[in-house]
Amino acid sequence: MSITTEQLSATTLLRFATAGSVDDGKSTLVGRLLHDSKSVLTDQLEAVTQASLGRGQEAPDLALLTDGLRAEREQGITIDVAYRYFATPRRRFILADTPGHVQYTRNMVTGASTAELAVVLVDARNGVVEQTRRHAAVAALLRVPHVVLAVNKMDLVEYAEPVFASIAEEFTAYAASLGVPEITAIPISALAGDNVVEPSAHMDWYGGPTVLEHLETVPVSHDLTACHARFPVQYVIRPQSAEHPDYRGYAGQIAAGVFRVGETVSVLPSGRTTTIEGIDALGESVDVAWAPQSVTIRLADDIDVSRGDLIAPASDTPATTQDVEATVCHVADRPLTVGQRVLIKHTTRTVKAIVKDIPSRLTLDDLSQHPAPGQLVANDIGRVVVRTAEPLALDSYADSRRTGSFLLIDPADGTTLSAGMAGASFAAVTDGAPDEDTSAEDAEWDF
Repeated sequence: MSITTEQLSATTLLRFATAGSVDDGKSTLVGRLLHDSKSVLTDQLEAVTQASLGRGQEAPDLALLTDGLRAEREQGITIDVAYRYFATPRRRFILADTPGHVQYTRNMVTGASTAELAVVLVDARNGVVEQTRRHAAVAALLRVPHVVLAVNKMDLVEYAEPVFASIAEEFTAYAASLGVPEITAIPISALAGDNVVEPSAHMDWYGGPTVLEHLETVPVSHDLTACHARFPVQYVIRPQSAEHPDYRGYAGQIAAGVFRVGETVSVLPSGRTTTIEGIDALGESVDVAWAPQSVTIRLADDIDVSRGDLIAPASDTPATTQDVEATVCHVADRPLTVGQRVLIKHTTRTVKAIVKDIPSRLTLDDLSQHPAPGQLVANDIGRVVVRTAEPLALDSYADSRRTGSFLLIDPADGTTLSAGMAGASFAAVTDGAPDEDTSAEDAEWDF
């Protein structure tokens, strides 16, 4: 079925990620989803067919549609995050096929960080395993609002309803304890195509939606008026030309919410207050603008505003702080240690900082806290306290995934060390270690 431009413009966009243990069938599910929804080009399918024949397989291995790295095809596992775009008449999709291996947990965090839905696969023969729980915990930690449990390989357990019911009950109880707001369980066979795009003829006991039906109908909230309005300044525009001798505008992308001409706003971290005199979008003046539009905002007063400042409604400003308490996922091979000098990048602002404390490291297997680990290594998730050289206007990650997130960067070479989420972690986890400062002051970066 062909999709017109008018249909695409009228549909909503859903970002979702796949997760699960190794060999649970994530790439096969994605391949089946693309193939059965007619989202695979003919030459792509021919290339996969030839590659499959070369490996001695009679039928096309649909997992090859996403596993593009040579190492992935040789080992039959996903290593890096594979992004794919496809569309149906009802909705557009950006999917991230994430790795299942424990050592690639950081890649799963990357893929799920912007997702509105996570599909967690479980092999019906093995049930809920350690990596299943780990990925459910990461999805909860990243505040992914919708989680789908896809119990895969039902064909290998003779499509038995009790097997599905047992796995669904165990996973739902675990995910609910983490605070996941919505969990939908679907029995599937990605290899055979059961309940992926078309309903299965082998599971008449299941009356729920297929995976694609659920993806097309799950509610995606775009009520931007309910969001905290935030505008990180990216660039100051001063043409100083004969045509625009006094023009001063602040350009950037609206991170969240809505801004209107005449609205009283504050510029952070200075806290100075003014009003919005005008908003320019695509070369034209507009009265209102909303996320994620890129605009230029003109202010009524000539106050000091530069890159990295945050414009927000005067009645709804985030608190500014130099002591950032957050949960981080460490993504670098080199460890993160107490006392380490870092740069913290929050929206368009980058400032110097010191890791003052690492109160605890989260053990995702049983959600226990390991107190005072001293350092975080690759794939670790833990609580940190960071002291910054300049105030930051941070929202809680629970309130805003965009303005509540940040990166810790190595100032020596620019390597990304950790991805951070400000505020509390998921509700089921409480820190077992105190948040007091136990590190010595750094003489050169004494904030």
